[in-house]
Parts: sequence; C-alpha cells; structure tokens
Amino acid sequence: MTNNHINYIEFKATKLKAIKAFYSEAFDWVFTDYGSKYAAFENSGLHGGFELTKKPIKKGALVVLYHEDLKAIKKRIKKSGGKITKPIFDFPGGRRFHFKDPSGNELAVWSDK
Repeated sequence: MTNNHINYIEFKATKLKAIKAFYSEAFDWVFTDYGSKYAAFENSGLHGGFELTKKPIKKGALVVLYHEDLKAIKKRIKKSGGKITKPIFDFPGGRRFHFKDPSGNELAVWSDK
C-alpha cells in the first residue's frame, strides 16, 4: 500500500447478482460476497466493492479503465448487458468511450493504442 494513492473504490448497485455477472463477463473481475448487501471485487487493478441500494443511481465517480483494444472490449461490454453512452472518441494521449453498467453506473475505457 502507498499513502495518498487510490486504494479502493465503492459503487452502489441496484441488483448485486446482475452487477457481478456483468463485471465478471466483461472484465474477468472476481467477487467476494459479504452478506446479501455487499460484494467486494478484485482482479480489476484496484480493489473495490458494490453496495446494494434501492435508490436510483444518478451520479458517481467516473472510473476509467484501460484496454488496449477498444473495439473488442466495447463488443464485450455490449454483449454483457452494458450500454454505450459515448462512442469512441480521440483525446490528447489516446481514445476512449463511455458506458453504463446494468445498474446505471457510468464508466469509461481508454487506450493509448
């Protein structure tokens, strides 16, 4: 562990089973359940978790994932139940796109390739 570095990230989820299936299929994340209202994840580059909520998820942190092949991961995300919210676009240093997971969390994937 390093002081002042992001160590963990937590999201809300309206359906834990669906959110675990999505991230397992799309990104090969591994989950550990802590009761019926929380699931921690690993194998993501950063540890984190999903907390069950009944409230609609409106805003959250934009977490940006890396993948060297944007077209391939975009297809995998869509196949796993994600929705693309911003198509692939260029920015200084690379390209990226945004997507929403099955609970409505918006994330992005970028590549320098």
